[in-house]
Amino acid sequence: MRAVSTVRVTFSALGKRFGARSVLKGVSGELRPGYAVVITGHNGSGKSTLLNLLAGVVRPSSGTIDYRAGGTPLPRHLWHTVVGMAGADMAVYEELSALENLHFFARLRGLRRSLGELEKLLCELGLEARDLRRPVGTYSSGMKQRVKLAQAVVHEPPVLLLDEPSSNLDERGHETAADLVRKFRPHAALAVATNDPREMAWGDERIHLGN
Repeated sequence: MRAVSTVRVTFSALGKRFGARSVLKGVSGELRPGYAVVITGHNGSGKSTLLNLLAGVVRPSSGTIDYRAGGTPLPRHLWHTVVGMAGADMAVYEELSALENLHFFARLRGLRRSLGELEKLLCELGLEARDLRRPVGTYSSGMKQRVKLAQAVVHEPPVLLLDEPSSNLDERGHETAADLVRKFRPHAALAVATNDPREMAWGDERIHLGN
């Protein structure tokens, strides 16, 4: 794993409304290197919304989020450079192969990764070499999930946000996701949104949303 800068994310009294509907209210916590936070709650409690807020994908209706890289405030427009996120809403281009998808997202981030490096990452996450050049539209849901995980970590981010990372994966796939967490945990600030007891066991701390 390449060296990454130390990033801490502190959030305080976060709230989010969509029209008249309140999804989150008064949620606080901190993500720091070497520490995993698990976010639990019933469907609709705001788990995915909280990750999207922390990633900077959406803005909070109330509260604050503070990114610090090496102790220095990191402007919001740079958050995406240090965040990796895998979730159900992540895009994969189904007309492209897994290798083409990963190459595209690496280039979007300004990365120069060789095809060999990208192939290695995809294979480490459980895809077979013979499948890497097939259109993703022909993949199973579990194979697509592995591509999403690869996109989340291709830039070796110091902040890793995972939304139900074992979703659509079999037992072998769950172990692959667990290995990914173990690899990044010593270096990255990690948050996992889940109700899966196996994934909940990865956490040092739990934030439970809803009643």
